[in-house]
Amino acid sequence: QVHLVESGGGLLQAGGSLRLSCAASGRTFSYAMGWFRQAPGKECEFVATIRWNSDNTYYADSVKGRFTISRDNTKNTVYLLTNNLKPEDTAVYYCAAKISRSGPYYGTGVGDYDYWGQGTQVTVSS
Repeated sequence: QVHLVESGGGLLQAGGSLRLSCAASGRTFSYAMGWFRQAPGKECEFVATIRWNSDNTYYADSVKGRFTISRDNTKNTVYLLTNNLKPEDTAVYYCAAKISRSGPYYGTGVGDYDYWGQGTQVTVSS
């Protein structure tokens, strides 16, 4: 079992920045960690992913150049630094862990991940 807890969400104006955190406990080894988001009335969409034992990362086109995913293995924590936020970034942001070796190297689908956090709300006003 992997328990994930997100934090760092908030309400801010367009152009601002937030750093989201995802603390993992339980079985802390994962092949990859990912961030997804879900806006009201929309499907959950992929944001970014990072391999646990390397610096390999992959981003959705909509956030590339603005968001940065990173991890601190000593703290079992994954971060998502969100810069130059836009109103369309408003969503609940979820952290996810991929513990199975099978599947794509960069998981971008909801089904590629095995465990999920409860989410943290990010609201960006114009």
